[in-house]
Amino acid sequence: MIDSEGFRANVGIILTNAAGQVFWARRVRQNAWQFPQGGIGADETPEEAMYRELGEEVGLAPEDVILCGCTGDWLHYRLPRRLVRRNRQPVCVGQKQLWYMLRVVEEEPPVRLDATDHPEFDTWRWVNYWRPARDVVYFKRRVYARALSELAGMAPRPPGPPPRDVRARCR
Repeated sequence: MIDSEGFRANVGIILTNAAGQVFWARRVRQNAWQFPQGGIGADETPEEAMYRELGEEVGLAPEDVILCGCTGDWLHYRLPRRLVRRNRQPVCVGQKQLWYMLRVVEEEPPVRLDATDHPEFDTWRWVNYWRPARDVVYFKRRVYARALSELAGMAPRPPGPPPRDVRARCR
């Protein structure tokens, strides 16, 4: 669903472990890392979309995680001009996302990147809480910094304040 301003409704998932690290996944056949995310269907709530995306992209079920919290409002990012598909209607200029923080129940969660016929990721790892705000593709960095900052207090192990380079992006 694309709104009147051209933003596609989407959910983002920050998956944490007991050590306070976050799940970081590489897109298939790309050197691009990101959190799981995906669109919200017309017949779904954002929370339903989040659990569906968790299953499709990571292979985890609702019983494999604990819902810690969600951002209070939509966070927006714009696509670079070269990535906007002007030949599609309505034109999507970016995404508006609600971000969810989840904690895995097991120390070694049953992650499956091949849970669907078209996997989005080919590998994953646990990383330092603030690393994704530095390493995600440049046009998503501000949204990642804001989501991580807003949800930091809900992490199993609060990560401390964001580093200076991440703090600057949160504004």
